Amino acid sequence: MIELRMLTSDDWPLWRELRLAALAEAPYAFGSRLADWQGEGDREERWRSRLEIPGALDLVAFVDGVPAGMATGAPGDGYAELLSMWVGPDARGRGVGARLIGEVARWAAERGFPVLRLAVMPRNPHAIALYERAGFTDTGEPGDPLPDGTGHEVLMARPLSAG
Repeated sequence: MIELRMLTSDDWPLWRELRLAALAEAPYAFGSRLADWQGEGDREERWRSRLEIPGALDLVAFVDGVPAGMATGAPGDGYAELLSMWVGPDARGRGVGARLIGEVARWAAERGFPVLRLAVMPRNPHAIALYERAGFTDTGEPGDPLPDGTGHEVLMARPLSAG
């Protein structure tokens, strides 16, 4: 059974656990590096701050009571953005990603955003396929430059309907 839970800044230890697991398991999928969030970067106030983005929705998915994935919806300039999406290897293929995306899309539509956007690494075909199944398409705009300088993130968008 998949359950979603909305987080507050008091849930920072859970968010930390999943974020570090995501960066360790799938470093190719994120603009951040594991090393950026360890050592001096691994501070309670930093983790709390990440969960205090004004107007944002932070979610953790549980499969049979075990934390299995995470996602954030954040307000942008005329759109909502899907950030920090990750599903653990043991939960992939079980609908967790679709549930997280669906909840962020519902949240964004209820707030009147006309579109939900995201950035994905071009060498992450499984994530791109998930996003395409969820109704996202490539905007054709270049995203942020890749850390290795070989290209840009892929920007994708999905139109939303109110309510």
